[in-house]
Amino acid sequence: MHPGLWREVWVLSGITVGSLIFGAFIGRPFLVATLGVGAYVVLTLRHLRHLHRWLLDRQSVNIPDAGGMWGEVFDELHRILKETAQREAQLTEMLTRFQNAATAMPDAVIIVSQEGNIDWANPPAASLLGVRFPEDAGMRLLNILRDPEFAQYAQTGEFTEAIEITSPDDRQTHVTIQITPFGSRQKLVIGRDVTRLVRLEEMRRNFVANVSHELRTPLTVLGGYVETLTQMDQIKTDDLRKHLSIMHEQSVRMQRLVDDLLTLSRLETAPPSAHDEAIDVAALLAGLREQATLLSDKSQHAITLDADPNLKLRGNREELTSAFSNLINNAVRYTPPGRAIQIAWQAADTGAKFYVKDSGEGIAPEHIPHLTERFYRVDSARSRASGGTGLGLSIVKHVLLRHDAQLEIESEIGHGSTFTCLFPPTRTRTAAPAATLDKRSTDY
Repeated sequence: MHPGLWREVWVLSGITVGSLIFGAFIGRPFLVATLGVGAYVVLTLRHLRHLHRWLLDRQSVNIPDAGGMWGEVFDELHRILKETAQREAQLTEMLTRFQNAATAMPDAVIIVSQEGNIDWANPPAASLLGVRFPEDAGMRLLNILRDPEFAQYAQTGEFTEAIEITSPDDRQTHVTIQITPFGSRQKLVIGRDVTRLVRLEEMRRNFVANVSHELRTPLTVLGGYVETLTQMDQIKTDDLRKHLSIMHEQSVRMQRLVDDLLTLSRLETAPPSAHDEAIDVAALLAGLREQATLLSDKSQHAITLDADPNLKLRGNREELTSAFSNLINNAVRYTPPGRAIQIAWQAADTGAKFYVKDSGEGIAPEHIPHLTERFYRVDSARSRASGGTGLGLSIVKHVLLRHDAQLEIESEIGHGSTFTCLFPPTRTRTAAPAATLDKRSTDY
């Protein structure tokens, strides 16, 4: 038995015996004993009343103060309640931290009760899954997220794998949902935006399909001519020369495609060069203009160059050469014979600009936003006939991104197109004119 209870037994026994002795002394033993025990019961009931009042309203009533076993009971209750309050504060803090963390997450987080009702949701749940808290608190999740695939997934109880659905608020947004049981039959529903991954996978499939298609044509041509030559008993020199010329043309086309693919892969994966060099763009463009003249050959385009010799550019020479040559060569390929092509390198309000202006057929407005996509062609037949791979403008875009620059395209049907590369001031440097430098050297 608890020591405090023994003490109370001894106290009650002492009151009873003392009351009997005192009552015997005055001739009323049982009356005095009854009064003594009654006083003990009244005191006990008073302590019970104080305990009851305190349990009903612990905020405004102080914990009762008593001695003996009742004092120990009150002290023990006070200790237990204090520990409970501390645990509640810790749990409240943990819950607050969890809610703050879940609120800051980009993923949708929803807590669902045993009955399938919404107990809590973070803000991203509204945009990804259409669940808004606290407006939707207490409602069934399946009544708000009305997706047949999700309903089947939630009802099967097999949550080892996530499922992918489209967002009810935006059908262009793809979301993966994973349900995790926890606690007392509650469930944690997590939705993650995977739109970017879905689009990357789609781009990968399109890229593989485009590469396969681009390589299939020259390989088919080469295979056909090789098969034809192996089956011929006698081959005329003119026929052989013609066949070999076509085979060489197709092999060059495949080589150009492979080179562009390797260049594009390097631009997308390799980090930008940390040791950018000062490039004499005017001299670089002079060489590219000569190459364009050779490419033009019988088309006899009127190619002009206006380049500021004192305006330098900080960057990677090889990458910029690839970008500028792609724009110039495209102008040569798609400009009708005898027409003008303008090449310029000038200072601009935003730094410096390089542009190529042709006088070709022009590009319809709906095609312009897609020109830098891989293998995108306005006219596939004309592009292949001119020897293009469909990767040139994509290479230009990645080179400019690595040089903090941007590409602007202006075009009008029947009046040609202008491709402008805009470089920021941090990438440009203006050198002193050569005449000034010569004068300074003579002064010393």
